[in-house]
Amino acid sequence: MAKYRNALPQMSGEMFLTDGGIETCLIFHDGLDLPYFAAFTLLDRDAGRQALRDYFGRYARLAVDGGHGFILESPTWRASADWGEKLGYDAEAMARVNRDAIALMAELRERYETPASKFVISGCLGPRGDGYDPGAPMDAGEARAYHSAQIGAFAEAGADMVTAITMTNVPEATGLALAARDAGMPCAISFTTETDGRLPSGEALGAAVAAVDAATGDGPAYYMINCAHPSHFEDAVTAGGAWLERVRGVRANASTKSHAELDEAETLDEGDPHDLGRRLRALTRIMPNLTVFGGCCGTDHRHVTTIRDACVQARAA
Repeated sequence: MAKYRNALPQMSGEMFLTDGGIETCLIFHDGLDLPYFAAFTLLDRDAGRQALRDYFGRYARLAVDGGHGFILESPTWRASADWGEKLGYDAEAMARVNRDAIALMAELRERYETPASKFVISGCLGPRGDGYDPGAPMDAGEARAYHSAQIGAFAEAGADMVTAITMTNVPEATGLALAARDAGMPCAISFTTETDGRLPSGEALGAAVAAVDAATGDGPAYYMINCAHPSHFEDAVTAGGAWLERVRGVRANASTKSHAELDEAETLDEGDPHDLGRRLRALTRIMPNLTVFGGCCGTDHRHVTTIRDACVQARAA
């Protein structure tokens, strides 16, 4: 049963953490095989589910120790129809996997949540195509239809919200937001950017937020930025604009490398956790509603710890 679907606590201005780069952590640190970066495959075996419990537990404790909220982002970034087909999962199996992922998040909430640390369960969705390359984007209607099955499974399983991670283009983000509204689910849209602060499809970040809002009647609960180093989008943010008020979260990459460079890398670039914390702290000064903090590719609990501590200092200043 959804607990916060009708009143997301991260909208109140309280500080919320989320996890780091789940796929890079599980592959490079835990030595797990994730075909197509599909962490959802771990749900099909006991050892895999335990690996996910261990992974999320590290971050959950960071939130509880600091008295902060936490967003449990389900390990389902790749758990949509096309990716499932590549891995031998039919529609029924994909619906089961998405429900199982939310059930695991509910188990973790039951274990870790405290009155001071609210745990929001979010069903995570990724792009239909590659997260670094938009290819030939769907139109909004196609995206609405494509993402509806996964969103429906999350709604049925009791997720509080859905979060679209690493969105590369406006039409897919628009369709996904409409599909979430169809299912009665609040959603967050998280765009990724290239090193120039623009989406992989070329849209300016602020223009992308404005376009999705215009097409959906301000449908998303809020927006985020992920899978980019702060140095990639700092100029876009510094330029200002009303769109910044709609952005509540950042899940930054550890590395300053471009998507193309990361795609070709054979080793994990963990960057500088302390520099990442300082950069996120600086962003809080110019992004008035920034309350959700986590990591993306290359980050782990060390990075999220430094981000937490730096942003706590910023909020106390």
